[in-house]
Amino acid sequence: MVLVVDDEELVVQSVAAYLRADGVDATIAGDAREAERVWRTRRPDAVVLDVRLPGASGLDLLRKMRQDADRTPVVLLSGLDTVDDRILGLEVGADDYLIKPFSPRELVLRLHALLRRGDIRPEDGMRPFTVGPLTLDPSVRTASLAGEVQTLAPREFDLLMFLARHAGSTFGTRELLRRVWGWDFGDDSTVVVHVRRLRRKFEPDPSDPVLLTTVRGTGYRWATADELSAAVGGRAPA
Repeated sequence: MVLVVDDEELVVQSVAAYLRADGVDATIAGDAREAERVWRTRRPDAVVLDVRLPGASGLDLLRKMRQDADRTPVVLLSGLDTVDDRILGLEVGADDYLIKPFSPRELVLRLHALLRRGDIRPEDGMRPFTVGPLTLDPSVRTASLAGEVQTLAPREFDLLMFLARHAGSTFGTRELLRRVWGWDFGDDSTVVVHVRRLRRKFEPDPSDPVLLTTVRGTGYRWATADELSAAVGGRAPA
């Protein structure tokens, strides 16, 4: 079930109609209070959430969800089209961000991409994967580096798993959007913010990354097994 939250009746009805025509159950809410009730009682598979709502904002509700360790995929909707607004929404914990007016069909495609978790291939199964001192467990979406265990948001895990499987290789933001998110469209800010989140969780010094580095003019690179061992060798286990 997808929860669609917006105080504009035309928006919620059109999005819900597209979802239902696509075989997806949709529930609508017109404000943050009603949306929180539905989220807590029904635990939707995904949420489409307007930033500006009567009373509490969509960002307030999203913060509650993430503080509750809820990792439900969330697509934010907003009439504000600036890089800072998009980055704020992603930093709070959104998985994607669409600017109004938007195509309901595009929104449905993005929701499907989020729910597919495109980076973990069926042949990968749920077996843990290890590169040097890093172990990733798809069954619970945790990552352990030198004994320190982190539970990751879905797309954080997806991105780290992809980069770790290709340790030492460099990927641009557009390629990461395509190969991790499964999108042929999207905002580069999505990748930038997820990289920032991973650095905060794993880098000895996020301001001077040595594990997830930026290759100028090319993209992002995850360290090889030997580089990981050298970088975290002195870190005490949790």
